[in-house]
Amino acid sequence: MKALSVLGSTGSIGTQTLEIVDDFPDRFQVVALTAGRNLNLLIDQIRRHRPEVVALADGDLVATLRERLLALDPQDRPAPLPVLLGGCEGLCAAAAWPTADLVVTGIVGCAGLLPTLAAIRAGKDLALANKETLIAAGPVVLPELARSGSRLLPADSEHSAIFQCLQGTPWADTARLSTGIATPGLRRIQLTASGGAFRDWDAADLVKATVADATSHPNWSMGRKITVDSASLMNKGLEVIEAHYLFGIDYDQIEIIIHPQSIIHSMVELVDSSVLAQLGWPDMKLPLLYCLSWPERLETPWRRLNLTEVGQLSFRQPDPAKYPCMQLAYAAGRAGGTMPAAMNAANEQAVALFLEEQITFMDIPRLIERVCDRHRVDLKADPALADVLATDAWARQAVRELAAGSGARPVATAAG
Repeated sequence: MKALSVLGSTGSIGTQTLEIVDDFPDRFQVVALTAGRNLNLLIDQIRRHRPEVVALADGDLVATLRERLLALDPQDRPAPLPVLLGGCEGLCAAAAWPTADLVVTGIVGCAGLLPTLAAIRAGKDLALANKETLIAAGPVVLPELARSGSRLLPADSEHSAIFQCLQGTPWADTARLSTGIATPGLRRIQLTASGGAFRDWDAADLVKATVADATSHPNWSMGRKITVDSASLMNKGLEVIEAHYLFGIDYDQIEIIIHPQSIIHSMVELVDSSVLAQLGWPDMKLPLLYCLSWPERLETPWRRLNLTEVGQLSFRQPDPAKYPCMQLAYAAGRAGGTMPAAMNAANEQAVALFLEEQITFMDIPRLIERVCDRHRVDLKADPALADVLATDAWARQAVRELAAGSGARPVATAAG
């Protein structure tokens, strides 16, 4: 029985993780949950899983949660009630909860950084679904992993695919995921991308893209922010930086390929020219399950892949004119230091403004580029955690100021 702390339990990653727990009640139990403001779903999760501790990002909601739990019918009310915590300190305490064996990091964005670091410092293994941990703070996180002995098990479908492919090589060594040491025998990583909501659009038509357009993913069911990142291909750019830190491979050896069917989740090319790929239906539960069960594989009743049903697998190079965010991410990764933190925070803030219909879709890369250009004079090559957090806060504010005073236009609506 493996005890789990699930960070972001009411989000996409969290809910799918808890579905896996329901599927394998004899293998996994939940000892800690953290959430944002969705109390209805959280209370249902508490009733079902009876965690030892629950933490809310908004500490002001803790009293309301306690009252609602006490108001439950006696047969539904956990006895005793879980420890209820709030704010960043509460999230960090739940991430480092003593009885947890594995921490699933499902908090979206840089908000997940401090709880993830708390888990690492407590020596916990992590199912890493929060890209920003390594993207914004890779130079900080890798030394912490080396000190604590924690292991990062990649939960993103692409990095899980790479990790699974490497299990079939003589050089498989999970400890490398904690150090950023290059994997011997690995020549190239090919990250596959669906192409997102706009893969069949002409680049010139993106000026008309609405929020509804950008949040309608053709293959995957994800949160709104991640779906917009998929539409801009920023999600792949972020994954390039993450792969650099996870597998210790140079940016020139990481390639993005559009694969519309989302059946091959990524590939590795080895030094002898062999290419290994991991295939499966587009479903996040499979990479999550592999994180939870590793190094074992558990038999599932899930739908089996049938390649004759798929029919064909196709590939093409991404169009830089359609996906400028991809090149911005590569540039930030190569600049290193605090530049990825600035780029990531700028993207998060710009996407938030787009979802609020304050800017257009194509304003996202324009704002990111301007923020990264401004950050060059203040870039810290060997940052401490305080430098990363300060850069993150500065970049968000810079995006807000640029959007308010520079020519960013209200987003188009579905009506025109």
